[in-house]
Amino acid sequence: MTNEDLYAPIREKYQKLQQALEGSNLQQIIGLTLEVHAMVHPGLASGCEEKTISDYVVEYMLKDNHKETLVPRMNCGIDLEWAGTDAVPMCWQFWHTYRIEDLVSNLLIADKRQVFSEEWKKRMHSPITDTGNALEAAEAVSFGEMLNEKVLFEYMIEVSKNTREIITNLTIEQLRQKPSREQLEHIMEEGGLTADERSVWLLDYWGGLTVSGMILTPLTDHHMMHLPPCLDNLPIL
Repeated sequence: MTNEDLYAPIREKYQKLQQALEGSNLQQIIGLTLEVHAMVHPGLASGCEEKTISDYVVEYMLKDNHKETLVPRMNCGIDLEWAGTDAVPMCWQFWHTYRIEDLVSNLLIADKRQVFSEEWKKRMHSPITDTGNALEAAEAVSFGEMLNEKVLFEYMIEVSKNTREIITNLTIEQLRQKPSREQLEHIMEEGGLTADERSVWLLDYWGGLTVSGMILTPLTDHHMMHLPPCLDNLPIL
């Protein structure tokens, strides 16, 4: 098994999802969205028996507990100009992607409460509630040293299952909608982002997306921006 063996099927399925979202076959859209979502999330969330790209990285993180091992934040430069640091602990990658998925799927798509709570924050020993975009190098290292990765994994599974339920109940009308100003403001009220420009810029980005666009980025491809740096820079496979 090579890294490319994992990446190629995801890219192929993602392209089919992109094409489906241009049409109006709701069953096809939901089916492909769930398939791509499953491929980039832990198998435990979807019932997938084969190891996913996420499973390989999670197992490495939990087994070896690399709190001080830094990996590139991304393999592409899409938002690095807004980043506090371009090197982060592996657990930051998961915190970042799942906090974003939680916020987007619940507050912006389903218009309901997020999974994250004060109880999750305490159990994870997290010093922050936001997505971690603006953390600088030393802050990211400190964050990684404090975080309880096992509880983080529990949170990841809860967020993943919740998202899959939301996807299953989407309508064509929802797919064409963009979030309201009230929904975006709710993210700030919930502590999902900070006032730092390296964090708050995401409001404008998410505000410009339809639910279809949110499916293509925060819920699926965003994970493929952050998982490969872990696989490509550590002896995981």
